[in-house]
Amino acid sequence: MNDSYTNFLREISLTNDWLLLMPEIILALIAFAILGIDLFLKSKKRVWREKYLMPVAICGYIFVLGILFLDKSTFYIENISHFGGLIEQTDSNQFMRSFFVFASLFVTLISGQFLSKKSLPKAEYLHLILLSCAGFMLLVQCSHFISLFVCLELVTVAFYVLVAFQRTNVLSLEAGLKYLTLGGLSTAILLFGIVLLYGISGNPEMNGFINDGFQFQALQSFIGLNSDNLIVQLGALFVLAGISFKIGLVPFQIWVPDVYQGAPTPTMSFLAVASKAAGVFVLIQLLQGPFLALDAFLIPILSVLSVLTILFGNISATGQVNIKRLIGLSGISHAGYLLLGVIASYTIPQALDVVLFYLSLYLLSSFLVFASLAYMDNEDDSLLETKNYQGLYKKNPLLGVASLIGIASLAGVPPLGGFIAKVLLFIVAYQAGLYGLLAVAIIGVVISIYYYFAWIRSIFFIPNEDNTDCLKEVITLTAPQKIILIILIGSVSLAGLYPSLLNFFI
Repeated sequence: MNDSYTNFLREISLTNDWLLLMPEIILALIAFAILGIDLFLKSKKRVWREKYLMPVAICGYIFVLGILFLDKSTFYIENISHFGGLIEQTDSNQFMRSFFVFASLFVTLISGQFLSKKSLPKAEYLHLILLSCAGFMLLVQCSHFISLFVCLELVTVAFYVLVAFQRTNVLSLEAGLKYLTLGGLSTAILLFGIVLLYGISGNPEMNGFINDGFQFQALQSFIGLNSDNLIVQLGALFVLAGISFKIGLVPFQIWVPDVYQGAPTPTMSFLAVASKAAGVFVLIQLLQGPFLALDAFLIPILSVLSVLTILFGNISATGQVNIKRLIGLSGISHAGYLLLGVIASYTIPQALDVVLFYLSLYLLSSFLVFASLAYMDNEDDSLLETKNYQGLYKKNPLLGVASLIGIASLAGVPPLGGFIAKVLLFIVAYQAGLYGLLAVAIIGVVISIYYYFAWIRSIFFIPNEDNTDCLKEVITLTAPQKIILIILIGSVSLAGLYPSLLNFFI
């Protein structure tokens, strides 16, 4: 018994290649170094936080990006399981690793002014962002439910703290409590689904039973032989329900508006982009992996969720004036569009690349909006409304243009990148024969024009007649802030004019 167990551990150890996870290890080490140095520094020397803390984190992200952009064959062998089947690396999850590093880098860049203005501890915040980034990067490489659950909880627990980071703000504490409560519920649902699948797949009375019901490949073969089993179907539904919470799909979207409004702006941007992208990618991995044989059962359910999500997000946003709640509701509709691409991926292989392209443009467009929101220098941006954007172009032309480009790209206005992303998504939906879903998606885009253009109109065409002094205010941007906005504007515009440029990444 001991010899067989020893041999088993020896065989597993042969699959451990820590070089493959070097980017995640580097980020984790930087995170703990930042926190440790800040913790043990004497109070007189803590001025380093203002000068060196942010650059250290930024240099860490750039260094990791350099590693990821090196020849990929040096760091991984495609479709080979590592660490005893816990990790599997492919071209698509390699792209997502870079995606999360970019998202974390942008969050760090826009968090500097916010943290200083609110007198919040930078070291703790950047520590959590770095750990969350490493967790997301590991999450998209998981090919085992144990590793998936551990990585998902690493990210989720970090977000519990990040959402409630403004401890003196009632809305932030309320958002943190709601996210903690509903996040715990979604975790319980996900875990219950995993346990159901593990239990039924290990039953010796079942056809093709397996010893490791957590491993994706083994579970895929088992479900392929038992796709009509009720417990298998219920287990898959519970797992997808837990993932749907992270994406914000209807009816698991109830937390989105309140949490987005109360969370600090950098946290909201990270939650809106990275968490949604991770959920969508994990959903694709499950649907194209262990749940592939359940397509006839799951596609109708996913189609209904897509319709409800697109309509709910867009219709609810039409009557919303609070900016952060508006961003949250519009983000729900984008989750519905992404789910449309996920469904199309069942029959159209190119749909996965389209979803990744859509996520890339969603990242760039969203961070344009988030950066503009963060740089407006409001005392409490959780109460910011569309009317507060009146005259923004006159206060700072670059900030006004940045807001225009970001909002217009999210709305799908040509020739910006968001338009190309939506067109490609609709094309693969048409090729997959999803005509009903395509019609609903187009209706959703038409509805979104109402609230997106109302927001844009406030920036350029509606002066604040009741408060003419507001137009005399000037918003000053630092040189790094201007560079960030210019880079994002150029990226969104070039992606629309030359979408093939992203082929380098996808």
